Amino acid sequence: QRNEYIFTLMVEESPSVLVGLRYAPDKLHFLFWSQERAGGWQTRVTFPNVSLSDNQWHTLVLAVSGQSFSLTVDCSIPKDVVVETPFPASLSVRRASFYLGNRRRRKGVFTGLLRQLVLLPGADATPRICHAVNFKVATLSVPTVLQDVPAKPVSNEVLKYPYETDMKVTLGARPRCTKQEKAQFWFNASRQGLYLCNGSTWLSMLEVQHRLDYVEEYQNLVTNSETMGIEVFTIPKVGLFAAVANRVTPPGSAIYRWIDGKFVHYQNIPTYQAQSWKYFTIGKKIFLAVANFEQNERGQEFSVIYKWSRRKAKFITYQRITTHSARDWEAFVIEGEAFLAVVNHRQGNNHNIDSVIYRWNPRTGLFETNQTIPTSGAYDWEFFTIGPYSFLAVANTFNGTSTKIYSHIYIWLSGSFQLFQSILTFGAADWEVFHIGDRVFLAVANSHSYDSGMPAPSNFYAINSSIYELNITAQMFVKFQDLLTYSALDWEFFSVGDDSFLVVANSFDGFTFSVNSIIYRWQGYEGFVAAHHLPTVGCRDWEAFHTAEGSYLFYSSAKEPLSKVLKLKTT
Repeated sequence: QRNEYIFTLMVEESPSVLVGLRYAPDKLHFLFWSQERAGGWQTRVTFPNVSLSDNQWHTLVLAVSGQSFSLTVDCSIPKDVVVETPFPASLSVRRASFYLGNRRRRKGVFTGLLRQLVLLPGADATPRICHAVNFKVATLSVPTVLQDVPAKPVSNEVLKYPYETDMKVTLGARPRCTKQEKAQFWFNASRQGLYLCNGSTWLSMLEVQHRLDYVEEYQNLVTNSETMGIEVFTIPKVGLFAAVANRVTPPGSAIYRWIDGKFVHYQNIPTYQAQSWKYFTIGKKIFLAVANFEQNERGQEFSVIYKWSRRKAKFITYQRITTHSARDWEAFVIEGEAFLAVVNHRQGNNHNIDSVIYRWNPRTGLFETNQTIPTSGAYDWEFFTIGPYSFLAVANTFNGTSTKIYSHIYIWLSGSFQLFQSILTFGAADWEVFHIGDRVFLAVANSHSYDSGMPAPSNFYAINSSIYELNITAQMFVKFQDLLTYSALDWEFFSVGDDSFLVVANSFDGFTFSVNSIIYRWQGYEGFVAAHHLPTVGCRDWEAFHTAEGSYLFYSSAKEPLSKVLKLKTT
C-alpha cells in the first residue's frame, strides 16, 4: 500500500539515496544520485505497470547503461526507458552502506520476501540469466553465472561487457517510435530489415534490397463510374484510404478503406464530374479537397474541402470555394504557413483564365485568396522544394488554338510566386518531380499535339514526353530525356529497394484506348529504360503505395468503371 525499498545505498548521516530500487503499487522506481548532470538532485527512472503483489516468486533483472534502463520481469519482454540524465560514470561510495529491504532501518520496509540480490558489473545480466527453457523451474536456484563472479575487479579498470540496454531489438509489428524508444532497434521480419528509432521515425539500418521482378493483377475495383483521379492516403490511427474522383453524378465519388489486404467501399461523397482529390493536414486537422469540373444542380460551380470528423469517422463538408472547371488541387507549406492552389481549366470557352493560390487563415479557420496566376487550360500543379527554395510548376494544356504552349515554373520570393522558367510543352497534363541521389528531375506528361494554324500531324497523340534535370550551374531545368508516349496524362515515380522507376499513364494512341502503360527503370547513364508493359484502358492516373504486405500500383480508368490494384512482385 506504500513505497517499499528493495535496496538502498546511502551515505552515513545523509538522507539522500545514492542508488536504490523502490517498489510502489504497480510501479518500480530506480533512483540514483548524479552530482554533475542533475545539479545534485536525485534522478528517478520509473517503470510503470509492474505488478508483483500476487503471492508468487518473481525475478527482476535491471540493466543500466548510460541513459538507457531496462527492466525484465520473469524473463518476459523488457521494459525500456531512456532518460536525459545518464547513470554516473563514477559514483563515490565512501562512508556508504547497503540497506536491504529498507531505506535505513525502519523506513520504507519491504513487506515481501527477498531471496537474492546480486549486483553484476556491466549491463548484460538479462541474457545471462534468461536462457532456461522453463524459467519458472529455476527461479529459486542460484544461476551458475552468479557463482563465480569475483567480489571485486582485479584492478580499478572498468569491466567491459556488451551493453544490452543500448541495443534493444523489438520484433513483430511496427512499434511506436518516440523519445522513449530513441536509440532502440526494430527488426521487421516481413521486409528482413533492421531499423533504428531516432526519436520520431524508424530509420533503415540494414535491409534486404528487393528487386522488381514482375507485376501481377491484385484487385479489380468496380467504381461508381469512370475514374479521373486517385488519392491514396493514411489517416493516423485509423488506416489506409483511397479517394477516387468519379465522373458521373449521382452517385458521385467514393472513398475506399484498406481492410484485410483489399480496398473496401467506405463513404460516398457527392461530386460533379470530379477530376482529382488532394489529402492534406494542418496541425491536427485532416482535410480532403475535391476538384469539381461541372456545376451542381443549382448551377453553382464549387470545389469543396472536406474535413475528417473523428467523432463520425467520416469526411464532412468544411469549405466551398468557387472554381472554374477545376482540374487539380495542390497543398503545401511555406515558412510554416499552409497554402492550397487550384487549377482552373476554363471558364465557358475561355481557357486563358487565372488559377488561384489560397492561404490558410488560422484566425478564421478558412482558406483565403492569396495570389492569382494566369494559366491556359491548365491541368496540374506540382509543388516542390530544393534546399531553401520553394517552387510551383503549372501544366498548361490549351490556349484556345494550340496545345504547343509554354508551361511555367514559379519560385517563391518575397511572399509570392514569381516566374522562374518557361518550358515548351504539348498539351501538358502532369508534372512529376523526383530525386535520384542528389539529382533533381522534373517529368512532364504531354497529352497531344494540336495547332489550329498548322497542318495536322499524322498522329496527334503519339508524341514525346520529356524529363528535365536541374542544372545547378545554369540554375534551370534542362532536358535530360525524351520518351515516346501516347496521350500521356500522368507520371508516377516510385522505388523498389535501391531501384527507381517511372510509370506513365498512356491513355489513347489515336485509334484505341486500350494502350499499354509502361514502367521505366532508372539505369544511370542510359536514363530510363522500358521494363514492363502494362495493359490499361484509358489510363488516367497512377498511385504507388506500400503496406506491411508489400508494394502496389493503383491505376484509374477514365473510360470504364473499373480501376485496378497491381502488386509489385519482388525477388
